[in-house]
Amino acid sequence: MAVVTELIKEEETGALSFGNYELETKTKQDGFIYNGDSYKIKTFNEITKLEKNGTFVYESVPGTAVHGFMANASKVMFSVEGDKDAQITLELEPETEYKVHIDDIYVGKMKTNLGGKLNLSVELAEKDSTAVVIEKQ
Repeated sequence: MAVVTELIKEEETGALSFGNYELETKTKQDGFIYNGDSYKIKTFNEITKLEKNGTFVYESVPGTAVHGFMANASKVMFSVEGDKDAQITLELEPETEYKVHIDDIYVGKMKTNLGGKLNLSVELAEKDSTAVVIEKQ
């Protein structure tokens, strides 16, 4: 895997890939249409942020590259890579419990806050990519 030079794209599988943690300056793309929704990506080495129809979806600090991002009402899955460990925030259902798997290892249950935010940390510095799966309880 590698950074997404187009900033955001639809994969042959129908999943989204986005983000470029190698950029030195903030770069953004707005109006990317995917499954009838409009996406906006902001990315560079300090942060990667994805919005759907003006609503928060994903953020990582520092910036990351995300591959195979797929989300529905009960599950979010993607692979993430970066040159440093990252803090990832996702917007899910408010006050809902989710099972979290990182690299096929069950790391426990996490509950979103009132705003639906779920925060997790991933170790990226030593790996090519890390698989993340979050399933609603």
